[in-house]
Amino acid sequence: MTSSTSYESKPLPFSGPLNGISEKTVLIHHDKLYVGYVNKMKEVGQKLKEMAASGIGLDAANQSYSDLRALRDGETFTANGVYLHEDYFSVLGGDGKAEGPLADAVVEKWGSLEKFITFFSATGMAMRGWIVLAWDARLGRLKIYGCDAHNQGGVWGAIPLLVLDVYEHAYFADFGSDRKSYISTFWKNLNWKAANERFELVKNLSIS
Repeated sequence: MTSSTSYESKPLPFSGPLNGISEKTVLIHHDKLYVGYVNKMKEVGQKLKEMAASGIGLDAANQSYSDLRALRDGETFTANGVYLHEDYFSVLGGDGKAEGPLADAVVEKWGSLEKFITFFSATGMAMRGWIVLAWDARLGRLKIYGCDAHNQGGVWGAIPLLVLDVYEHAYFADFGSDRKSYISTFWKNLNWKAANERFELVKNLSIS
């Protein structure tokens, strides 16, 4: 069992250059930003562990400001920063060829692959941080969610399948302010096989 204090960063799940996204961008994104979130998640986890062991009293907790409030906020920000980046990297490195059960399910729900990609991409233009195609276990169906920050907009019970990072650090070095071209390039690098494997694991999960 892994704890937040012992969590280790995962290597990139692909090797070699991506189509249109530079190796420099990918390495800075992974080795600096993502690894930094892992380290901060561990740091926050350790401080919470020490606080719990010290027997913090209720008078030391305050919703306007307290050390515990700050740590709890930092905990969700760093943890989601880790997990969302891992899910983003996990579906890169492919050839963009849409096939398999997830692609079939997308066509069934949205009518065509093109309609789904357009709607997902438009959400990417509308949000400031992340776009997620998830399996929503409460609804029992696929759902697109968007969020502006790691710990804002996430839905409990929704398991990410396809994740797109639209923070500027993900594309600015290669595309400048042209987010639209970056999103188009994302689809060319999508690893549908990896996404299908996740979908197969979760598609029967249901929370009633």
